[in-house]
Amino acid sequence: MTMSRSPSRLLLLASPLLLATLLVACGGSTSGDDDDAAPSAKGVVAVQTAMPARADFHATVEAWGHAAADPSRARTLSLGHGGQVDALDVAPGQHVKRGQALLAIAPDPAARAAVAQAQSALTLAKNELERTRQLAAQRLATQSQLATARRNLADAEAALRAQRALGGGAARETLTAPAEGVVTSIAVARGERFAANAPLLGFAPDHALVAELGVPPPEGPRLKPGQTVQLDSVYGDGKALTGTVTVVGQAVDPQSRLLPVRVRLPADATLADGTAVHARIQVSDIRAWSVPRAAVLHDDHGDYLFQVEGDKAHRVDVRLRSGDGDPVGVEGPLDAKAKVIVQGVYELADGDRVREAAK
Repeated sequence: MTMSRSPSRLLLLASPLLLATLLVACGGSTSGDDDDAAPSAKGVVAVQTAMPARADFHATVEAWGHAAADPSRARTLSLGHGGQVDALDVAPGQHVKRGQALLAIAPDPAARAAVAQAQSALTLAKNELERTRQLAAQRLATQSQLATARRNLADAEAALRAQRALGGGAARETLTAPAEGVVTSIAVARGERFAANAPLLGFAPDHALVAELGVPPPEGPRLKPGQTVQLDSVYGDGKALTGTVTVVGQAVDPQSRLLPVRVRLPADATLADGTAVHARIQVSDIRAWSVPRAAVLHDDHGDYLFQVEGDKAHRVDVRLRSGDGDPVGVEGPLDAKAKVIVQGVYELADGDRVREAAK
């Protein structure tokens, strides 16, 4: 059975569908307009800025090394005679006072015999001189014989003084600290026998420290004695020290592959021998753009920063000339009248729109 619908009935059925279609179309058009407008709002980056300025900076060379006893003042303690170590009263690294006992020594029997022989020779020379004087008074000895007796006495006295200077005359001898300082090493053990002039202890007086540093060889031509050096412990403890370059090596160290540099430390330096240090050697004064450290970025093309041109960020490639502290010194084609972007830089690309944010 075929049913027929009138045109008016069909129009009534189609109207809701048509209305829904028109609403969807209008809604899509409105959404599209909002999306087109969104980038203009979302593409503006809030930033904080600072004005660049020309300033003087110290160009520096970084170096690393350690504190050490000054070779020109450190010394090795030894004795002019052999013997045996009876007691060790100190340990390596120990600080000692002037005159403090370091080692107890039992001198070698041969050394004690040499002192005894010198003493006997002196006694004999004195007696011989007295006898010759008596003979000369009786005209039984010549003036030449008297002069010889006097010379023999002088020689015997000199020989005894030399033996006493070498030591070994006592049954027990104590080696003491020659000054206030630090025992840097001990070369003998208790009970050990040693020969004359053998090294016994290493000793470094107080206030006799240097810094032994290493720098990359290309930096060598920029260094010279007399330059100021700022040093601090790599462990971050203690105050910074100011030293002076005394020696710039002319041969690369075969182990570190660095150029050795020696720095004299101030008298009040309290670093322990061997403490690792970081140093900045001031090689020259430079004039550069002073900008906050946070403004300078780095990528595969090098260092750069952003300046504000109108309402957009403009990338400026720079070269870091002085990276110590804050602000830092950079060199590049900066506009002296354009602000440098300090905060918000990590969100920027060249040409992005920016606005000043409230601080």
